[in-house]
Amino acid sequence: MATLQDYRDERLRKLADLKSLGFNPYPADSHRTHNTLEIVERFDELQGQTVTITGRIMGLRKFGKLAFIVLRDQSGQVQLFLHAPDVAELDAKSGLVGMKELPLLDTGDFVEATGEVIKTKTGEISIGVRTLRLLTKSLRPMPTELTDKEQRLRRRYVDMAVNREVRERFERRSRFWRATRDFLVERDFTEINIPVLEVTAGGADATPFVTHMNALDQDFYLRISHELPLKRLLVAGYERVFDIGPRFRNENYSEEHLPEHVAMEWYWAYADWAMGMKFMEDMYKYVLQETFGTLQFNVNGMNIDMSKKWEKWDYADVIKKHYAIDVFDCTLAQVQAALKKHKLEVEKTDSIPRGIDKLWKNIRKDVAGPVWLINTPTFISPLSKTDDKNPNFVQRFQPVIAGSELGNGYSELNDPVDQLNRFVEQQQMRDSGDNEAMMLDIDYVEMLEYGMPPACGWGYSERVFWIFEGVTAREGVPFPQLRSEVDEVTKSIYTDIQL
Repeated sequence: MATLQDYRDERLRKLADLKSLGFNPYPADSHRTHNTLEIVERFDELQGQTVTITGRIMGLRKFGKLAFIVLRDQSGQVQLFLHAPDVAELDAKSGLVGMKELPLLDTGDFVEATGEVIKTKTGEISIGVRTLRLLTKSLRPMPTELTDKEQRLRRRYVDMAVNREVRERFERRSRFWRATRDFLVERDFTEINIPVLEVTAGGADATPFVTHMNALDQDFYLRISHELPLKRLLVAGYERVFDIGPRFRNENYSEEHLPEHVAMEWYWAYADWAMGMKFMEDMYKYVLQETFGTLQFNVNGMNIDMSKKWEKWDYADVIKKHYAIDVFDCTLAQVQAALKKHKLEVEKTDSIPRGIDKLWKNIRKDVAGPVWLINTPTFISPLSKTDDKNPNFVQRFQPVIAGSELGNGYSELNDPVDQLNRFVEQQQMRDSGDNEAMMLDIDYVEMLEYGMPPACGWGYSERVFWIFEGVTAREGVPFPQLRSEVDEVTKSIYTDIQL
């Protein structure tokens, strides 16, 4: 049975033969006039016309003076029909492959075909090839199928090439972010890209990645949130700003979380949380409709109608109903007892806020939604504005859909004294061993002293896409991080290189 090494050796032989004939097997230019989908969908209009298409060879059959090649590009695939008397002969300088040189081609090679749009006797839409030009010689055969999960994630480019549904997933992911951007830009938000490297990691409870900048001889953190720099822009005079880009949280992988992922945050001066809720209901509908073409979903057995009116759940009421705990008047011992009773993890670093958050998440996992979770206790939300009528909770709104919180919004805290006090409390938690507690950011407090207008802020990550797409976090990104390794086949091929 032929091995990958055998196939590769055979293709290297063909590559040498092509070079000996004078071919450049990797030219820089190509001259496509149409893609394959256009040929199929516009056949009546294009029939009889000469076109040039490009793509990867997915299949090649030769029968004497006839040959058939299945050619695929991103849009689809079409058949190339080669009849020896009609096909130009070898012209290595121009990269043209004649019928005699077809055996030097393989599945996986990229070619350019020029010819007439026709239908064969069997009714197959095809290109009657006049010239066939080599664009890229492949050295490894593309598999016809790929199902092994480890191999799929390690060679995602092969996964996408072989499994069309995977490639289409990332086209939808692109539409998700395009729709997000379009919705905001059409409503006068300005996109401003902010730094990834920060002196102080802030805006969320998360452990940051640390790196070192040689030019300044100082450690920096990869951002865990977009929040604090974007709110500085409100002080600068911008009234509606947003950014889309990666953020980094040095935490474990899970079905819904990755240490690196793409997220979006917007900040809107002179708006409050009530305006933000209405805005985001409209935004979810727009983005999901543009991405998936529907607002009706089934996620993990939960039927979700994103077009319906959203419910509103009070945080304290929900906790009291399920655990008989008053979040505003309870002890750590009571919280830990509830955690143990419901077989939830209890850690030494647990505080009342973290324990109550675990209890809430135990409820959340069974909520189909869409639901707005509101009236979050102040001690759980250190960057959110306290409610004017009740200082025990903040003006925070979180969408609960398919058992997950798929975003986070606030009426933003703009009182510098209050913010400093909350930062100090968070820093004390951090000094006590809570690596996810926020760092004291005195520069941010200084910024607030110049005056930040009342504002609403919102953020969501691509986890929204993963949930509605129905995939895990690693399946939902093109190239998930994996422990680095080189397989034995590659080691056996590159024996003269230290791998």
